[in-house]
Amino acid sequence: MSQDSLPLDEKFLPEQSVHPQGAAFFSQISEMLNGQPKDPAIVEAALTGWDGVLEKIAGDLYQIGSMLLGEGEETIQLIEYVVANVDIPACSDHIDAQHKSRLALGEQAIRVLATRVPASLSAPEPDSGPVSCIEDDDLSAAGVTHAELERMLTGPESQHLRTWLEGLPVSQRAIFVLRAIGGLSSIEVAVLLAENGGPQAQDWTPDAVRSSFRLALCSLASQLIHSTHSK
Repeated sequence: MSQDSLPLDEKFLPEQSVHPQGAAFFSQISEMLNGQPKDPAIVEAALTGWDGVLEKIAGDLYQIGSMLLGEGEETIQLIEYVVANVDIPACSDHIDAQHKSRLALGEQAIRVLATRVPASLSAPEPDSGPVSCIEDDDLSAAGVTHAELERMLTGPESQHLRTWLEGLPVSQRAIFVLRAIGGLSSIEVAVLLAENGGPQAQDWTPDAVRSSFRLALCSLASQLIHSTHSK
């Protein structure tokens, strides 16, 4: 089955609740929106968990944003913009909130990358470029499980992954981060690139995104083999 046909919570990294009580929180709020009068104290008590949900979403966005743009004030401002402009309380549940926030982050991050070096997001020519050593656009094709990537992202050797990412071409890095870490589909990433990457990026297609992602996976597999042999 193609990764693009999978539900969001089955792609690459498993979708975790943005807050330990995230799903329960959205369910509780939904039950309260029934048009009936409510005790203000009950409403206030229910909303006390919202800051925690926003905090988790912001932390998730910063992790992804810093891999796209680097750590620093620019990424922080980007996260503030996304949190302020995505109507998170209107989302159906925590997965919907996370997905829409990541789409908004990808959109704005690609715009920033396009202003830095416009040519870096140029769409590849049809049938051009090197052939990947990996045929499937699936994280496991690089010999990495979801749990292993999670450890690479958050463990003591996370800097190795960031160093590897920084060595990738800009478009390839953006595609890998948005797909493998952000959980977006090739179709979604192609649209984000074509609509926000400037004139040179207008010809990005889902197939081109898949091809670039496979190249990144091939590079990751090579990196992991090198790292294993050097220990």
